[in-house]
Amino acid sequence: MRSLTHTTVAAAGVLAAVASLLAAPPAAAAGPRDVTADVLADRDVTLAGDTVVTVPPGTTTYDGVFRGEGTLTVRGTGTLILTKDSDFTLPRSRQRQQVRTRGGNHPYVTVTRPDPPAVTVEHGATLQYGNGGTTGLIGHFPYDTPAFRLNQDNIRVDGTLRLSLRSAYNLGTISGSGLITQPRFLWGTWDLSGSHPFSGVIDNGTQLNTGRPEYATSLPRVRKVLNQGTWTVDTPLGQTVTLGMDFYQREYGSDVNVQSRPGGKVVLTGQYSWSDRGGDTDPSLSDPALNWTPARKNVNKRGTNIKGADVRWGDGTTDRIFMPGTAETVYINLLAARSRSRLTLDYDGPVTLGAPIGGGRFHDTLSAPGAGDVVIAGTPGNDVTFAAVQYYDGSTTVEKGAVLRLGSGKRGGDAGLYTAGPHYKVVNNGSLVLRNTGRPLTLSRIGGSGSLTQQGAATTTLTGRAVTYTGTTTVARGTLALRRGATLDRSEAIRLTSAAARLDPGRAGLHVAKSLTGTGTVRGPVTSDGTVTTGLTVDGAYTQSARGSLVLRDGPLKVTGAVRLAGDLDLSAAGASGRKRPAREITVIDDTGRGAPAGIFTGLAEGARLKLADTTYRISYRAGDGNDVALTAATAPGPSPTAPAASGSGGVAPRSAGASAGVGFGWWPYALGLALTVSLAVPVATRRGRGGRRGGRHAVRARR
Repeated sequence: MRSLTHTTVAAAGVLAAVASLLAAPPAAAAGPRDVTADVLADRDVTLAGDTVVTVPPGTTTYDGVFRGEGTLTVRGTGTLILTKDSDFTLPRSRQRQQVRTRGGNHPYVTVTRPDPPAVTVEHGATLQYGNGGTTGLIGHFPYDTPAFRLNQDNIRVDGTLRLSLRSAYNLGTISGSGLITQPRFLWGTWDLSGSHPFSGVIDNGTQLNTGRPEYATSLPRVRKVLNQGTWTVDTPLGQTVTLGMDFYQREYGSDVNVQSRPGGKVVLTGQYSWSDRGGDTDPSLSDPALNWTPARKNVNKRGTNIKGADVRWGDGTTDRIFMPGTAETVYINLLAARSRSRLTLDYDGPVTLGAPIGGGRFHDTLSAPGAGDVVIAGTPGNDVTFAAVQYYDGSTTVEKGAVLRLGSGKRGGDAGLYTAGPHYKVVNNGSLVLRNTGRPLTLSRIGGSGSLTQQGAATTTLTGRAVTYTGTTTVARGTLALRRGATLDRSEAIRLTSAAARLDPGRAGLHVAKSLTGTGTVRGPVTSDGTVTTGLTVDGAYTQSARGSLVLRDGPLKVTGAVRLAGDLDLSAAGASGRKRPAREITVIDDTGRGAPAGIFTGLAEGARLKLADTTYRISYRAGDGNDVALTAATAPGPSPTAPAASGSGGVAPRSAGASAGVGFGWWPYALGLALTVSLAVPVATRRGRGGRRGGRHAVRARR
């Protein structure tokens, strides 16, 4: 039997043990396993959880492999080069990503809820996959993905990841904010599939695929791309790939090649620029003007090849054109592959395309015409200038609300379209402005509902019967010529807005179907079935049909040839200059030709009277030097009212002066009115007298 003393001693021992446990410091939590010594000794490493390698300064080449289950973090200040492929996985408890193959007969891969990184490169450290050969990649490839191998080992790069591989490879989902770089001339291919939160810089030295028929690519946070090789963009069937970062080139020979499947689209919202500073980690250009000036050895010449793709530059929220430069600094090829290409320019402000679009091979842009169409999107503010002669065989569409300017209006900035190809046409539903200063411009096959404005000093010639646009035609400067059957019959209005404006219709003359206004000169005969305003000069004959109307404004219509008249003379706009007193004589047509006018305005024979404001005029077709048409005051001109009016005896209606010319009613309407007034007044007076007497009797009775 145990004594009480033994029991007490035992209890005291237990209490002492508990007290010692409570007083002892807690055990340190287990950290990542450090395998630096194994790596430096070239020993293979089997992961069993989180693992770290601290790379000393300089370069460490590792000929071993990593395997097992866990994560690998590379830290330190040096470079770790892997020469053999390593294969390990995350612990199963951390695996969550879902990989699916969709699309049926046109399969493509999607990744949702990506796993956390299996590999991390910390700030200051460099991890290099490969040493110029075909091995050295970390990856695990459990998926049966079509046409490429999807890597399950996702990676975070806050330092530098260098890809020195000659094989095709995939890095899984990439995060971090560091630098991923690929040396030049290795000819390895990086398949950058899926969506990536990476926000750093990508330096592409050889070949990088962002999008393929088997996957789409999204890089919404990438800061910049230094492109020193070939950057290829493609899409799965019917999908859109959007890349919003800026591209830079430092060495000669880089390009962005774009492809897309039927129904697919590629949207590029950044800018492709030369870089003269910032190195690999922060490429930039000291002066944007350097994109437009050839550099030594053409190191700033960069290009894009659009291969049967539907490509959009801009998304309507920027005014920075994707390819800034001239034919000496950029090249743009529009090619057919499976189908013709289409390039849409979609900006919210003015941009200038300074280089030609051709269809050659790489830098040899003009060796063949481009095979595709160009669209100027109808985004408000989208104002695109072509400052180079284009060489694509395709349609040019200007959507409603957009502006396309051919020519910059400055020396060296003349433009044009390739009109010899079977696919050429212009569909103008916006505004087409022609601004060449030296190079004559010839256009044909112009349709749509938009306007056309001649604004440059160089002559623009419209040719052929397929000039059918219906918007306003304005000549502000220079000469707009019509040849080989081209007319402006469908244009809703023709305006010559300055004395320097010239419209040259050729021998066929100008047919005015709707209206012709302004102060410029028509160099040829004019036949009007519409409305013509005075103030213009017609260097040729002027014929006005019974359907036509001549609107009198501040100056006469000057004509150098024969004049044939019918239709209306419209005075509704006369005196619009605000002259205080009407003129004694108003010249309507100043004919410097020899013959007298043939015909008259409707209802206005020689000497007919018509009234303008408070002044009565007589019309003459033999005024001036004997063949002018003029109005001469028949009464002393009175003060001019605020707005011109035609009214009263012998007056004219605003539309047609001939409708009431020389008509007067004389004295008899006044006599008739007086007699009618008297006949009505007598019975009224009689009734009022009788009513007064009855009212008197009622009043007397009321007083009784």
